[in-house]
Amino acid sequence: MRTKNFERLFPDSKPLIAMIHVQALPGTPKNMLSVKEIADQACREAKVLSDTGVQAIMLENMHDVPYLNREVGPEIVASLTRVASEVRSTTQLPLGLQVLAGANQAALSIALATEMQFIRAEGFVFGHLADEGFMQSDAGALLRFRKKMNAEHIQIFTDIKKKHSSHALTSDVSLVDTCDAAEFFLSDGVIITGPHTGKPVNDGELSDIYTSARIPVLVGSGVTPQGLSLIWEHADAFIVGSYIKRDGRWQNEPDRERLEELLHAKEALL
Repeated sequence: MRTKNFERLFPDSKPLIAMIHVQALPGTPKNMLSVKEIADQACREAKVLSDTGVQAIMLENMHDVPYLNREVGPEIVASLTRVASEVRSTTQLPLGLQVLAGANQAALSIALATEMQFIRAEGFVFGHLADEGFMQSDAGALLRFRKKMNAEHIQIFTDIKKKHSSHALTSDVSLVDTCDAAEFFLSDGVIITGPHTGKPVNDGELSDIYTSARIPVLVGSGVTPQGLSLIWEHADAFIVGSYIKRDGRWQNEPDRERLEELLHAKEALL
C-alpha cells in the first residue's frame, strides 16, 4: 500500500530502484581502488542509470566481502560518505543506501550527511542467522537513533525474512506475521526477497503480503522483464540489481540494453 511519504518520495507508479554495487572499499580484502576511483566509477554508473530512465538509485557495499556484523569501521563510513556525496551531485533522482551487513545506523548517518532519501535495513524485526553470524533485531535502537539525529524524513525500508539467512528460529512466524511486526514497529515499507541474490520472490507469498500490508511492499531480488508481470500487481516498487548488469551478474557495470528491456517491460504493464 502506497503511503503519503512513499508517494512524495516516488511520485511515479511502481518505481524501479536500480542498484550501484560500490567497489570494494579501503580496508576490505578485495579493495584495489582509491576512494576517488571508487567514487568516479559509482558516478559513471549513476549517470547511465539516470539517463536510461530508472526512478531511483540505491548504493550498496556488496563487494566488501566478508561482511562485518552490524558494525563497520570509520574507514567504511568515511569512504561511503565520499562516494554517496559525489553520486548525489550527479543526479536528482531519489537515492538510497544499504551498508552491509546490517550496519543500519551507519547507513542512516551517511544518508543524512549526503542528502539521501531512504535506506535499506536488514534485521529490523526478529533475529536471524546470517552469513555473518546471529543478527539481533534493531528496530527500537534504529528508530530512536533516527529521532535523535532529526532524520525522520529519511525512510527506512526493511527486509523481512531476508535472503542469505536462516530463519529456523522464527519458522513458526509466518511472513505475513513478520510483515505485521515490521509495520507495528514503524517500518516505512517492507522488502520481500527470494532465497539468494538475483533469485525471484515467491509470487504466492508476495501476494499474501501485499493483500495484508498497510505499508509499501518492495520486491528486493530477482526482478526481470520476463518475471515482472507475475509480481506487478503485488508490489509498490522493484529493486533491481543483477538483471541490469552486463551478463546479468551483479559484479558488473550496468548494461544499457538490459536496462532498456526492463524499462520497456514496465511501460507495457502501466
